[in-house]
Amino acid sequence: MNPYVLTILLSSLGLGTTLTFASSHWLLAWMGLEINTLAIVPLMAQHHHPRAVEATTKYFLTQATAAAMILFASTTNAWITGEWDMNNMSNPIASTMIIIALALKIGLAPMHFWMPEVMQGLDLLTGLILSTWQKLAPLALIVLTAQAIDPLLLTALGLMSTLVGGWGGLNQTQLRKILAYSSIAHMGWMIIVLQYAPQLTLLALLMYIFMTSAAFLTLKASSATKVNTLAVVWSKSPILTTTTALVLLSLGGLPPLTGFMPKWLILQELAKQGLALTATIMALAALLSLYFYLRLCYAMTLTISPNTAAATTPWRTRTTQTSLPLAMFTIMALGLLPVSPAIVMLIT
Repeated sequence: MNPYVLTILLSSLGLGTTLTFASSHWLLAWMGLEINTLAIVPLMAQHHHPRAVEATTKYFLTQATAAAMILFASTTNAWITGEWDMNNMSNPIASTMIIIALALKIGLAPMHFWMPEVMQGLDLLTGLILSTWQKLAPLALIVLTAQAIDPLLLTALGLMSTLVGGWGGLNQTQLRKILAYSSIAHMGWMIIVLQYAPQLTLLALLMYIFMTSAAFLTLKASSATKVNTLAVVWSKSPILTTTTALVLLSLGGLPPLTGFMPKWLILQELAKQGLALTATIMALAALLSLYFYLRLCYAMTLTISPNTAAATTPWRTRTTQTSLPLAMFTIMALGLLPVSPAIVMLIT
């Protein structure tokens, strides 16, 4: 892609998100979301492949539906209350429609069906933008309107997302679909604690961005898109494969790694609020996610590459990709657990 065009599209992504962050008026927030959607569509379709075009079309239709619902709900709220202000969502029908539309935008279950399909048609870097940057603006709107939303609805969305994210990833062989289901599960963790401790939602989002960026960049560096290609990665780069396995375990939430921090604090907060059963279901759903991460680690580190023509050992060529972002995100995804008290203090 032409670097000038790429610069314009990435700047538009930043502009759309910033506009949504800075606005307290529903119309401006909607405009920011629309700029975001229109900026990422050419990035998704830049490889002129039928699968990429299909993914782009699905994404555009889904996001257009969600944007229309947001506009309709905010207009309804303005019609009844006389205000376009986000902090004045007194109408329950409008606030319920808003949360459903925003859940559709970020891929919360049961509005998640587009997410794995769209992710599968994208290259890894565009998938990284879709999994991280594109979640920021809708999540900011959810945080702003959380007080007006029925707590039972938020809890149901969070629980369903963690369960769907766990069950959905079990039978997948495509790494991008697995990361899409991982995204759905992590969004569930963020949403369920939102009504009790919004700062924990922010912490979980930060940790999720670090871990997902590290996962996508390591898979991009090793050119892996399927589980069976992971079996031949070890011979190409043993150190990278080791860190990839650790990053995946961090995404699963194993204790010595960073991914354990948000899950631990969220479960603690839920128990503090007297929701012991909800916390138990969330912990069991996290085990489902951990299972398919362990399956990927097994494929990478404990299997011998098959000696067939279809799965030849990759050439040991020097990569020309920049490794500084990869190194930074990997260190953050693996080693931030000891400084978790300082991070929590900074956020609160």
